[in-house]
Amino acid sequence: MVGSRVGMRLGAVPAAARLTRKMMRHIGGRGRAASSFGGGYGQAMATKRKTAKKSASKSVSTQSARPATGSYTVPGMTLADGHQVGRTLQDRLNSLNDLAMTLKHVHWNVVGPQFIAVHEMIDPHVVEVRDMVDETAERMATLGVSPNGTPGALVASRTWDDYSLGRATTSEHLGALDSVYDGLIAAHREAQDSVGELDAVTEDMLIGQIAKLELFQWFVRAHLESTGGDLATTGVQDEKTAAKRAARAARSSS
Repeated sequence: MVGSRVGMRLGAVPAAARLTRKMMRHIGGRGRAASSFGGGYGQAMATKRKTAKKSASKSVSTQSARPATGSYTVPGMTLADGHQVGRTLQDRLNSLNDLAMTLKHVHWNVVGPQFIAVHEMIDPHVVEVRDMVDETAERMATLGVSPNGTPGALVASRTWDDYSLGRATTSEHLGALDSVYDGLIAAHREAQDSVGELDAVTEDMLIGQIAKLELFQWFVRAHLESTGGDLATTGVQDEKTAAKRAARAARSSS
């Protein structure tokens, strides 16, 4: 009887094991099914992401491929003339955007004697220049030309280098700025001449901007001028040389 009971217990173990294996196979099957569902869901989401990415890429490509000019301009001007004036203003827009950033760079990096005077002289003019940026862009849009104000477009289309000074004395920065304004104002006057016979309104806008730019250049030059009326940067074409000339003149007068 003892042996029979032992045998029954020993025989029960394989039966339990078989049941356990059967249950595990069943559970394993469900696990594989769940894994398959998860994989299918992941693939579906990946497909959706790829589709969304393609759609976004297509949208950006479509936007960049859109024409910069519309089918209209202001009344009284031909479409060709209106768009020509608008394209001329894009270069002025780039210059003014660049100038606003350059002025803030100088504002942050000027050091030495007369620091606070120069530091505080710059900010009100930055506001003026930013207003010129907005005014120019809105005039372009009015003429039926889409203004492009992105940094990438500015860098790609500009014909000048970055401002070359970092931390420097007031005299050096003012000398360099005088050179910057020489080029900027000359280009503004050229643009004024080119649009003068086509659009008196745009010409008037540019004349107003030139007046403010020339006034600020006078503020700059007042720091570089001797009592005899000699300008330290006269005849200089580049910023670094102008900065050196201005610094040398400041040392000579002190």
